[in-house]
Amino acid sequence: MSDLADRFAAAAEASKQLPEKPDNADLLKLYALYKQGTVGDATGDRPGMMDFVGRAKYDAWAEVSGMGQDDAQQAYIDLVESLSAGS
Repeated sequence: MSDLADRFAAAAEASKQLPEKPDNADLLKLYALYKQGTVGDATGDRPGMMDFVGRAKYDAWAEVSGMGQDDAQQAYIDLVESLSAGS
């Protein structure tokens, strides 16, 4: 496992122990960057209009489509660190 992969896994664990629950915008960013860093570009059909949460998550993930997995993992690590620091 690479250093980036190790730090990404550690950040994923740290995200569960944040001092405060992130707001919805940050939660969507965390979700999108995690999915992009682990799966790649958004796949499947966009959820219907009545699935508000699923649609918001899909849209957030689709916004980072095209970002490389390494870049997404680093952005995820940076976001978790900034949320941990309370900024």
